[in-house]
Amino acid sequence: MATDVDLPKRQITPIPAPVLPISVPQKRPLEDDYAPPVSSPLNPNPDIKPTKSHDDVSSTTMAREKPGRKPKDASKKRESKGGVGADSSRATPDPKIKELPPNESSPLRYKLAPPKPSDFETARGPVFTPHHEVTAPDGSTIQFYETSEHVYNKKSFHYLHCIADPAFPSSFYYRQTEPEPYGAHISFEDAATHMYMDQSGRHITTDKGFRSARANVAIRQGRWYWECKITRGTVKDKSDGNAESHGHVRMGFARREASLDAPVGFDAYSYGIRDVQGQKVHMSRPKDFFPPGEEIKEGDVIGLEIQLPSETLHRKVVQGQYNPAVDLLVEEEPAATEAANIVRDRIPIRFKQHIYLEKIDYHTTKELEDLMNPSPAGPSGTIGSRPADRPNPHHQVPALRTLPKSCIRIYKNGTLMGTPFTDLLAFLPPASKPQAQVGAREGMDDGMAGYYPAISVFRGGAAEVNFGPEFWYPPPGILDADGDGDVDMVDVDTVHVASSASKNNLDKVRSVAERYDEQVVEDVVADVVDEVDFWMRDGARVIDRTGGRDAKAETTAGIAPGREEIKELVQDDD
Repeated sequence: MATDVDLPKRQITPIPAPVLPISVPQKRPLEDDYAPPVSSPLNPNPDIKPTKSHDDVSSTTMAREKPGRKPKDASKKRESKGGVGADSSRATPDPKIKELPPNESSPLRYKLAPPKPSDFETARGPVFTPHHEVTAPDGSTIQFYETSEHVYNKKSFHYLHCIADPAFPSSFYYRQTEPEPYGAHISFEDAATHMYMDQSGRHITTDKGFRSARANVAIRQGRWYWECKITRGTVKDKSDGNAESHGHVRMGFARREASLDAPVGFDAYSYGIRDVQGQKVHMSRPKDFFPPGEEIKEGDVIGLEIQLPSETLHRKVVQGQYNPAVDLLVEEEPAATEAANIVRDRIPIRFKQHIYLEKIDYHTTKELEDLMNPSPAGPSGTIGSRPADRPNPHHQVPALRTLPKSCIRIYKNGTLMGTPFTDLLAFLPPASKPQAQVGAREGMDDGMAGYYPAISVFRGGAAEVNFGPEFWYPPPGILDADGDGDVDMVDVDTVHVASSASKNNLDKVRSVAERYDEQVVEDVVADVVDEVDFWMRDGARVIDRTGGRDAKAETTAGIAPGREEIKELVQDDD
């Protein structure tokens, strides 16, 4: 039998601390590791200076510090997210550049090369190439054109024309502008591909499946009216009772998130009317609306009126502060509207012969995707959970909150057909969410959120839009302030007065063409506010950002390599 023996305790063998060889390079600070060798035009902080000059760094060192695969992978990621060609080089912030935002409430800022002389020229519209002609129901001929040499709004990106202006030196000269044709019309940039329009932007058609286009006007509050005439569609019944079709047309209102490669009413972001049986469509669910036997045929004029509450009430809804017992009473009293906090983070982009302001657009949200296609397992995929609450002004999810006193009314050839949609979904942030952008302020209202007049055409279907102020069938009470039955015209110089959100103005039906004039004034004011903000950040003085060179000089001598010009955008026409 073994006996207990006192064994000596084992001693832990000491292990010397490893000594790193001096030849192994140490990790550099983050800002040095990611600082570009030259001052980048993507840098949102123009005061950051490069740690090394381009001449001091050999090509071998640059290759070691920045492997060639990383930019390639980043390019592929941007391509998959932005929907542009692989050769596209967007002037958006590089996530590898360390952000040093001095003021989170200030606009996103970039350091750009000086403008070209051509940047000071008036913005130009698209190039029109004749495509085909269509005979209208009244016998007239409509010439349709294929538009080119312009950018298309892609998923997550929105483009607006801009121009260089020496009166805006702090924001580096660029401000928003409009090309011809001036006024409210179908947007050439905010349309799906393979759409054909006339030079005025009023007629539209396609030879493909359903394609959609939005107007260049965002409706945010009040009552607004526009008309759509069916140029080619379902022909009126023949003697044998059969109807011939030359294509199909849908019309309605759509938000920025609505898909343009689908008909209006396809998703939760748009409300549409079908020509077939005059049905209403929302979230791809057609429901009867017109009386039995009524359809929309060639030559018919469909009037569309939208009514939205004031932006003040709208903001209370999306912020969860809406109290119907108080706010609806306040809404009925004439009062000045609280000014909207418009925040725009955008960058000049060159596309062929045009310069655009590129901004991150609003994107779809999971809550509204689930609303369109509810999961059989219940809300949020939880089996056995209670049914999800229907959209309402007090919904716990901002995207599912609705606007009190909002609706869409439909007229056919001057006759009110009814109100197919009420309690429209809210669109102001946080109900709408822009794509996250490095250095930009998140979840802000950029002034372009709203409901846009939208139209969809299908395989030869064609339509003409009329945004006023002279309508084929004016709705009752459109700006008839004196009650004499005549339409009262508003002078352009007094648009800012008419835009007041008092009870009287919000309840008056107005033409979408007047909303375009208001929108121009709002854009000018927002440009001035951004310029003053930059000026104040610079210590209330104008800083020469051209490096001592003439801003209009055409020569690019002395500009650091890689900064000869603002970024060129490449898009594939698919």
